[in-house]
Amino acid sequence: MLKITDLTRFYQNGEIAVKALNGVSFEIKKGEMVAIMGPSGSGKSTLMHLLGCLDRPTSGQYLLDNHDVSALADDQLAEIRNKHIGFVFQQFNLLSRTSILHNVEAPLIYNGTRKNKRQELAKELLEKVGLGNRLQHYPNEISGGQKQRVAIARALVNNPSLILADEPTGNLDTKTGDEIMTIFHHLNAQRHTIILVTHEDSVAAHAGRVIQLIDGKIRRDEVSA
Repeated sequence: MLKITDLTRFYQNGEIAVKALNGVSFEIKKGEMVAIMGPSGSGKSTLMHLLGCLDRPTSGQYLLDNHDVSALADDQLAEIRNKHIGFVFQQFNLLSRTSILHNVEAPLIYNGTRKNKRQELAKELLEKVGLGNRLQHYPNEISGGQKQRVAIARALVNNPSLILADEPTGNLDTKTGDEIMTIFHHLNAQRHTIILVTHEDSVAAHAGRVIQLIDGKIRRDEVSA
């Protein structure tokens, strides 16, 4: 469902071209849970932005659900993000002045889903992540782990092909982080395709496969034991 071929991303720093990503190729099948790892400067953040259609490669090809998204215009990339990708961020990125129910239904506003249907889907997903009794609470009224559960529900609301999670446990204590990873396992068991971008071995250990980047290139790509 996802195929990357010889992907590069160069940034110009004065007269110097910085090779943030340098000839990366791999495929991810539907239903896989993959961890992308690497130290600071390895290229994993650049790769995350490309996979999330938040940036374009300098060269190479990116196929997502048979869509070649490598050179799409901004409005086309926005449509791909809205229809095919669910994001879960380390910082949660919730709307602070509205209920968690509205936070989860918000992505559906942009595709014209009627209000009753939006709220029905949002409520169903919040119940799925254990927050069915907190629908009208605001983000400042719930814990960090609960905020991340809201973020996961929001990522699922458009039934995306791909869930892209950037350091999803980075702001959480160990116990809460384990609870969040349990949710990802449940989602993966339901055939959701999940990519975890992380620097933590403990998070990567939950994935069935680990891709490690060093200096913009893949150092290893192996199935977890």
